[in-house]
Amino acid sequence: MDIHKLQEIVHKTRDARRQQTIPKYSPADRDQLIKKFHPDFRGAAYRPLTFGPNAGEMTVRELAALLEGDSPLPADFDLTPHYTTDVLVVGGGGAGCAAVLHAHAAGAKVILATKLRLGDSNTVMAQGGMQIAVTQEDSPVTHFLDTLKGGHMKNDHQLLKTMVEEGPSIAKWLLGLGVLFDRDADGNLHVKKGGGSSKPRLLTASDYTGLEIMRVLKDEVLNQKIQLLEFCAAVELLSNENGTCTGAVLRDLDNQRYVVVAAKTVILATGGIGRLHIQGFPTSNHYGATGDGLAMAYRMGAKLMHVDTFQYHPSGAVYPEQLIGALVTEGIRSEGGHLVNAKGERFVNELDTRDVVSSSIIRECKEGRGIRTMSGRVGVWLDTPLLDAEQGPGTVKKHFPAMVMQFERFGIDISKDPVLIYPTLHYQNGGVKIDTNGESEAKNLFVAGEASGGLHGRNRLMGNSLLDIMVFGKRSGSTAAARAATLSQGALTLGHLDRFRAEAKKSGVSSDVICPMILPAYARKE
Repeated sequence: MDIHKLQEIVHKTRDARRQQTIPKYSPADRDQLIKKFHPDFRGAAYRPLTFGPNAGEMTVRELAALLEGDSPLPADFDLTPHYTTDVLVVGGGGAGCAAVLHAHAAGAKVILATKLRLGDSNTVMAQGGMQIAVTQEDSPVTHFLDTLKGGHMKNDHQLLKTMVEEGPSIAKWLLGLGVLFDRDADGNLHVKKGGGSSKPRLLTASDYTGLEIMRVLKDEVLNQKIQLLEFCAAVELLSNENGTCTGAVLRDLDNQRYVVVAAKTVILATGGIGRLHIQGFPTSNHYGATGDGLAMAYRMGAKLMHVDTFQYHPSGAVYPEQLIGALVTEGIRSEGGHLVNAKGERFVNELDTRDVVSSSIIRECKEGRGIRTMSGRVGVWLDTPLLDAEQGPGTVKKHFPAMVMQFERFGIDISKDPVLIYPTLHYQNGGVKIDTNGESEAKNLFVAGEASGGLHGRNRLMGNSLLDIMVFGKRSGSTAAARAATLSQGALTLGHLDRFRAEAKKSGVSSDVICPMILPAYARKE
């Protein structure tokens, strides 16, 4: 059937949907749904890690190959430093900027190295908002319980307690820097309800919250005249004779030369892994999200957590082709947008947790109730025009200007036509194991943001990622600076890499994968 005729079904069935009772899942039903349809439970997509700190644990094949891959550096690499600093922060997104600003404020000499330009990150793509308990009806305890339930009770309790308790102070810090969060008619912070949350606690800046936060952080880094190394991707960490982290080797992408940085402490804020395109999924992630920090930390001997679970955001664009995988903000569902199958029926509570909603969409498509595009992709409708129909003309354009502009580029008016969506690879739930100050099991190696693991359990609630990067960016930056003040610069060696290579050989692993990948290999090899 023509896609425009299928769009008409969405409009014609709207009255019936208003009366429709959405099925409520029992805990057992939810578990059964997820295990049957969520990509995390496709056994053929996984294999055990052969060696290293997580030997024997299962992860997806794409990540396993990366973690067991070899470093680009030869054993006799010249480690004469080009730069020396107290704190080296690797990554120029929200976590990296928060870390470097707090380390700088603590008096440390800092360098911020980033693979692309300052600010090029997943942070700028965070649309839905930032969860912080700021209203009288809410509390950090309620935020804790919502997140624990959403993470299937697998969250690290200490990390989670730290995040929710420090949320209000983070909001105050960001407001002081100049972040323009939405306000209500009385001038108070406006909050929205997110999927899986029992209280409205999303602070938003229209539908570009992450971009607004990144705008302010980027300006502050520049205003503080912090030393920047842009287009410098980290490819290896350095260690002393005791295995303590003492710096990193970067690759200057402009001239392909290696740059050695001696640092008393290192903070990895390298973000996610969406550009590995796990199981062939499209991704909402930025171009540099290739899991670099996980591979480097693993070679250092730092244990990872929850490497078998990933988040597939329910609403990635399916049409037009140019937007495949791009995020369609959860905020539209928070405002009342319906998810609709080919029969014009709602099939899930749109504000359930992301794993449940994604599993439900995959079920609808697998069982023949999806909508197929001309190119053969399949998805379900997100009824965006419903917002204008129920809340008045102009609602969509007022609350979701970035989304409107994104689709207008391709001649689609989302206030009049629904959006076709399907889950997109969005977030790595796991990462490097850290303590409440962001330190990994490798001494003086800190990790902040999406590259860390444990906080979100087996499923992240929307809006918690922006709070995560601010809280643990702050804590890792402050702790790394304080630690550096007590240390002299350690020796620069690749001893940990020698041990990693010896273990790979002993395990019979001979990999032709060189990692970090740095950038995804989209070009045809022929």
